[in-house]
Amino acid sequence: MERRKALGLFAATAASFTVLPSLGAGTSLAEDATGQGKGGYTFALDKNVKRTSVRFKNRYGIQVAGDLYVPKNARGKLPALVVSGPFGAVKEQSSGLYANEFARRGYVALAFDPSFTGESGGAVRDVASPDTYTEDYSAAVDFLGLQKIVDRDRIGAQAICGLSGMALTAAAADSRIKAVATTSMYDMSRSMSRGHQDYYTREQRQKVVDHLSRQRWIDAENGTNARLSHEVPFDQNGNVAPTNRVLPKTLPPDADPITRIFFDYYRTERGFHPRSINSTTAWTATTPMSFFAFPLMTNIDMLAPRKALLVAGADAHSRYYSEDVQAMAPGTVDLVIVPGADHVDLYDRKDLIPFDRLDEFFTKNLA
Repeated sequence: MERRKALGLFAATAASFTVLPSLGAGTSLAEDATGQGKGGYTFALDKNVKRTSVRFKNRYGIQVAGDLYVPKNARGKLPALVVSGPFGAVKEQSSGLYANEFARRGYVALAFDPSFTGESGGAVRDVASPDTYTEDYSAAVDFLGLQKIVDRDRIGAQAICGLSGMALTAAAADSRIKAVATTSMYDMSRSMSRGHQDYYTREQRQKVVDHLSRQRWIDAENGTNARLSHEVPFDQNGNVAPTNRVLPKTLPPDADPITRIFFDYYRTERGFHPRSINSTTAWTATTPMSFFAFPLMTNIDMLAPRKALLVAGADAHSRYYSEDVQAMAPGTVDLVIVPGADHVDLYDRKDLIPFDRLDEFFTKNLA
């Protein structure tokens, strides 16, 4: 089955949200976005921001790699933000771009690679765990709260795409996170265990579980960790049909729209990075097992009275994730829909990312 059938493209539905005014056409892609001349980053460091490579450990003892962005004219104790995502990306991509922009606006911002990915530790590479990734956010709060320049009572989280679910889950369990914002949110537990827009039937869910279980035997016998699709598609005969790459090396002429937008970021000069899973390879094949076992959003009610702001593109295939979370906690979660934006536009399109609105949200809720 081709990717558009597996993901199930959809038409956006109406919901209760704030609509931003149109910000106009055009792009604001980072110049020389391969990172050449930018130290391996896909964006230019603002002249008024200092970036420092840092390391800290989570409570499992895994060393997490991050970049600390600080305004050069910093005075006194500042509000701080933990930033991570998208799922399969690294800190030199979208999360770093966000951290750079927030630091330009007066925040201390920490962009990090989740455990097992990028420059972070973890013996098995490129494996994802919703529990560990949630813990990484709290570990990043530990680190920020120990910095003399940070007001530890004014720490928030900004998450992008697939790390958004982990940020919301972390905040629900860690009240030191005073406010959370997400852009292009994905609930990865829901995505992996139920498929896009919950299209998996009960039979298909069982087939995915059986596929993962067989893979555990294969990995155990070989003493290795194979790499296959973390979101398992089905072929035309109804059988699981995983691939060994998140994205193809070259874009086929008949590629569906969702593959095209991801390819345009991860596999081109715009956003390619050699340590990014999405740019180069695939997750470990058994990654979805923990996402079946660890549903995110279960305790979203525990976020109150703190607030969350979810930002989604009007044309994003992922928009329903944000809408559904907002519906679960309407008094706690606000939703902003960006006209003319798809899912990936909010990774780096600074003409579309509503940084003013995000800054306003954090200024109010980290006061």
